[in-house]
Amino acid sequence: QVQLVESGGGLVQAGGSLRLSCATSGRSFSGYIMAWFRQAPGKEREFLAGITWNFGRTYYADSVKGRFTISRDKAKNTVFLQMNSLEPEDTDVYYCAADPYRDYDVRSPSLYNYWGQGTQVPVSS
Repeated sequence: QVQLVESGGGLVQAGGSLRLSCATSGRSFSGYIMAWFRQAPGKEREFLAGITWNFGRTYYADSVKGRFTISRDKAKNTVFLQMNSLEPEDTDVYYCAADPYRDYDVRSPSLYNYWGQGTQVPVSS
């Protein structure tokens, strides 16, 4: 059974940093793309960053480029999202996702088959 388990969320002050982790299990993710999304109540899920498991090719949303960094540790089967200079507008539930890699539509949440349960990140002003 494939599992993606996020951790590392929690209350942070504006200007602060957090590192989210996504622990994976249940299959090999060789050939997959791993991604981070976020979602606020009543809004669509928003792509933040993606990374290919094999070669570490990265993708970023313009809204977080330069502030957020995605990485993966193959030995620990874990994906990370380092978030710096957080703003109250970054308050959301953050999700890890995975799907077989293709170099198109990586930003579309509808094409990801595996999802974690989410972790909350409230940013106070």
